[in-house]
Amino acid sequence: MSGPRRPERRSFLGALTYWAVVLMIWVMIAVVTLFAACATDLPDTSRLYEIKRQPSISYLDRSGALIAVRGSQVAPPVDLDTLPTYVPAAFVAIEDKQFYHHFGFNPWGMVRSEIYNLRHPGGPLRGGSTITQQLARNLFLNPAQTYRRKVQELILAVWLEAHFSKKQILALYLNRVNFGGGAYGIEAASQRYFEKPAAELTVGEAALLAATMKGPSRYNPAANSSRAARRATLVIDAMYETGAITAAQRDKAFAQPVHVSTHLADQRAQYFVDWLDGQIRARFGEPTQDLVVQTTLDLPIQAAAEEAIHTGVQGHAAQGVQEGALVALDGDGRIRAYVGGADYTESQYDRGDVPERQAGSAFKPFVYLTAMRQGHTPSESVVDEPVTIHGWTPRNYTGRYLGPITLETALAQSINTVAARLADQVGTVNVARTAHDLGITSPIQTDPSMALGAVSVSPLDMAGAYDAFANGGLRVYPYGIQSIRTADGRTLYDHGPPQRTAVIDEPALGEMNQMMRTVIASGTGARAAISGYDLAGKTGTTSDYRDAWFIGFTGGFVSAVWLGRDDNRPMKRVTGGAAPAEIWRAFMVSILPRLAAQPIPAAPGAAQTPAAAPANPGGEPPARPGAPGPANSAGARAPTPSPTPVPF
Repeated sequence: MSGPRRPERRSFLGALTYWAVVLMIWVMIAVVTLFAACATDLPDTSRLYEIKRQPSISYLDRSGALIAVRGSQVAPPVDLDTLPTYVPAAFVAIEDKQFYHHFGFNPWGMVRSEIYNLRHPGGPLRGGSTITQQLARNLFLNPAQTYRRKVQELILAVWLEAHFSKKQILALYLNRVNFGGGAYGIEAASQRYFEKPAAELTVGEAALLAATMKGPSRYNPAANSSRAARRATLVIDAMYETGAITAAQRDKAFAQPVHVSTHLADQRAQYFVDWLDGQIRARFGEPTQDLVVQTTLDLPIQAAAEEAIHTGVQGHAAQGVQEGALVALDGDGRIRAYVGGADYTESQYDRGDVPERQAGSAFKPFVYLTAMRQGHTPSESVVDEPVTIHGWTPRNYTGRYLGPITLETALAQSINTVAARLADQVGTVNVARTAHDLGITSPIQTDPSMALGAVSVSPLDMAGAYDAFANGGLRVYPYGIQSIRTADGRTLYDHGPPQRTAVIDEPALGEMNQMMRTVIASGTGARAAISGYDLAGKTGTTSDYRDAWFIGFTGGFVSAVWLGRDDNRPMKRVTGGAAPAEIWRAFMVSILPRLAAQPIPAAPGAAQTPAAAPANPGGEPPARPGAPGPANSAGARAPTPSPTPVPF
């Protein structure tokens, strides 16, 4: 009698198959559970046809003229049938070659992206998104790079594929995506970048718009033209490879340059608008409705400032001048012009309000004002001779010394030895206090070298500090926003009357203005002279030629010009009395009639016409054409302090 029959053992292949099926079932259960969990808070798809856009901010100048609009530009949706076939094909070619062959997602693309994510932990996630997934994200989700969002994106992509045709999905995509520069949808993008309807786009223009999909800000055709053009080249090649265009169309696209509208590039005051935009968002956060900002800017004055800087930098490029900035204020501290660089389209970095450049001899008026406050006078006799202060020996540019001179001559000719000895006598701590009293907001080191401008400042700070000389001795608080209101007229902010504080008393004010008139009349700033106007100012050059300044003023108006390089390399003997003074003069010549300038405030009985100063064998280089250059500041550069926010 036989016992119970023993079960047969599975073969290795059978066991492998069995456990593979079990694993697959558990994986399916896990996937279904994951998708179910992520689907519990899917967004409302009834919002499919709502247009989401960033509220716009319109910036007006002081007279109400439009300066710029920041925010969204939305145009009516376009019908795909009105577009050349290569326009939607450009987006399919570069973004989703399998668009017409998948059901909302590309498994192989997702696998490739996941392998990349595993190899690059901690970095931004790649999701292998199809056009349908990108549309789902743009319509319903936020851009957060999380696995939960990716799963929801996948679910919604499948939903879109189930409810809409490929043509409808592609139309929704082209009419909703962000093309950078505040343009949402292909019609708005075509109008913004090419000033034409999308139906008239060329192959090259379509490729350039498709290139922005990789990163609307990074590949913005107006702000980053070179990067966008390189990406557009890849798009055209992809269009040819997918059969969207012929070889002849490809060659024509490469041979025919694409011209982005100069309207954006030619807009005035973009550095100024950027500066204000940061202040608005810091104060109010992201706008939730359209805003109108009334600024203090004067567009004709701004245009003159931009022209002066652009032309001046180009004209002195052979001397190593790479960048420049100009800030102009009225006597109440209102910003009338603000130029943060030579060309906004080439560099959006703002040099107008970053205290990172050495002041050079443009700092000396704070030394002399401190002395005037302590009883010194412009006619006081001093000796220009070698001097050593606490182990530091300043030198004049030429290495020669004038001997007995007056303080007025010493400032006009920017004599280093006299300024250094004077600062030591009145106290460098007191000089720093004077500079801060007038409006310098950055830290000021009190080593002896500070007398020659070893202090990091910004053009905005320097213009603000010199404004006290121009307006009768009152400290101003520079500002650019007069009011902010909603599009329907509700006021959110009003600056009100400008803040001004008396900081320079007589006779010091009249004495300083007398000495700084001499700087222009017969000193280092002679190139800034304009016949028939009451002008004063000061040149500034660092000893290494890295920074060159001219800050000048008339009654109730001051402007500061800086030249240098972003890489902080020395220029070729560029001094404050040369290129910056020339730029300042070109700017002022064009705007003085508009200003109806008044005489510079002076003490009662103070001399209105300064005595001529002697020739300049000692200090900052003379302002004669072709004269040898510069410089006269301290050696070591002070560390760059953090920028100080400027109030509205």
